[in-house]
Amino acid sequence: MTQSHPRISKAVIPAAGLGTRFLPATKATPKEMLPVVDKPAIQYVVEEAVSAGLDDVLMVTGRNKRPLEDHFDRNYELESALEKKGDTERLGKVQESSDLAMIHYVRQGDPKGLGHAVLCAAPHVGDEPFAVLLGDDLIDPRDPLLQRMIEVQAQYGGSVIALMEVAPEQIHLYGCAAVDTTEDGDVVKVSGLVEKPDAADAPSNYAIIGRYVLDPHVFDILRRTQPGRGGEIQLTDALQQLAADEKVGGPVHGVVFKGRRYDTGDRSDYLRAIVRLACEREDLGPDFRTWLRSYVAEEM
Repeated sequence: MTQSHPRISKAVIPAAGLGTRFLPATKATPKEMLPVVDKPAIQYVVEEAVSAGLDDVLMVTGRNKRPLEDHFDRNYELESALEKKGDTERLGKVQESSDLAMIHYVRQGDPKGLGHAVLCAAPHVGDEPFAVLLGDDLIDPRDPLLQRMIEVQAQYGGSVIALMEVAPEQIHLYGCAAVDTTEDGDVVKVSGLVEKPDAADAPSNYAIIGRYVLDPHVFDILRRTQPGRGGEIQLTDALQQLAADEKVGGPVHGVVFKGRRYDTGDRSDYLRAIVRLACEREDLGPDFRTWLRSYVAEEM
C-alpha cells in the first residue's frame, strides 16, 4: 500500500576523509577535488542530488577542505577575466558550480567514521528524512538511482540503502545486507547488515554502495552507537538496529542497482572512470577513442 511520507529536500555529503589512498596528490588537495575528466568528483555528486530534487546540500568537511567551499563559491576575478575575453563557454562552466544548489558546511572535528559524520548533520537536517551521498561513488545520470530510492522511501517509509551485487571475493570491501524479496523487482527488504564481513560470513553478495535515504531516527541511534570495525562509528551498525526493530524509525529497504557506477575511491577504478567518461563525451570521445584504440593495439 502506498503511504504518504514527508518530502525529502536535504542531502548530506560526507567529505572529511583524508584521502590516504591517493597520497601524495591529496596531501594538500582534498580527494573530492581530484578531477574526473574536467570536473572535480564532488561536483558530480552535487549535480546528482540536485537532479533528484535535493537543492539543500550540507557538506560535512574537515581540515584542509577549504577548496571545496571555494569551488562552489563565486570567483569574481576569474569570471570578469573570462567575460572580458568573451569566453562565454568557460564562463558558463565556472558559474555553473556556484549556481547548482544552496550549499552549507559543517566540520567533523574528529575523524570518527561515517556514522559520526552523518551525526554531524543532525542540527541541519532536523526531524525529516534525508539523503546521504558518498563522493567515492559516481552514479551515471542516465541511471537515476537516488530518485528511485526517494520513490521507494515515499512508498515504504523508513530508510532505503543502495545495493549492488558483487563477486563473493569482493564483499569484504563493503557493508553487506541480508535481504528478502518484495513485490518490486528492484526492491528488497533488509533484515540485517554487517560491515565488511569475510566472504565465509557474508549473508549475501549484496554490497552497500554510497547512497542512502535515511529516517531521522538514525540520529538517536548514532548517538548511542559505540565504535565498531576500525574503531569508528559505523553507519552500517546503526542501520542494523533500524532493520532489527521497525518500531524505531520504520523498516529498511534496499534498491538493487544494476546501472553504471564509477568508483573513484580506488586508484585503478578512478583511472577507469576517467577513461569511460572521456570516451562517452561528445566533445572528447571521438578523438580519444581513436587514440585509445591505437595505443592499446601498439601495446598489445
